[in-house]
Amino acid sequence: MVALLYNIRSLHNVGSVFRTSDAAGVEKVYLCGYTPAPVDKHNRPESRLVKTALGAEKYISWEKVPGRAVGTVKLIKKLQDDGYKVLAVEQSKTSVPFHKINYGKKEFQKLALVMGNEVKGLPPSILRAVDKTIEIPMFGRKESLNVSVAYGIAVYEIVISKIKK
Repeated sequence: MVALLYNIRSLHNVGSVFRTSDAAGVEKVYLCGYTPAPVDKHNRPESRLVKTALGAEKYISWEKVPGRAVGTVKLIKKLQDDGYKVLAVEQSKTSVPFHKINYGKKEFQKLALVMGNEVKGLPPSILRAVDKTIEIPMFGRKESLNVSVAYGIAVYEIVISKIKK
């Protein structure tokens, strides 16, 4: 499994995604749009990201993807051409509850999970490019979760489903 983070602003959230990715066995994290990398443009560690990742940024392969939404859509198409099923985690009219999918099926053997901006979510161009949009059901008054928390829930649902198959 790989992860695509689009326009995630918070260094702490990105660091948390690296840590969760390491724990869940995610192969690679693509940092799209203005999502920060573990190092700045001078190759110095981003202290807030590194503090939250607790070293996971050293073990997870990562790549910075330029071009904002256009670059992300190109990456999605490339992953699909390479056999990946690409899922966005987003609440929308067409989204499917994440727990209703059997991730143990062969079609989900290679999987890419796309997470969007903490406030704005994912732009329509990215949502049109993915194979499916999944959502985490909300039962309280708030209609969203912190992006790193949502990522953790989705990744572990997928990992556990694959173990159960």
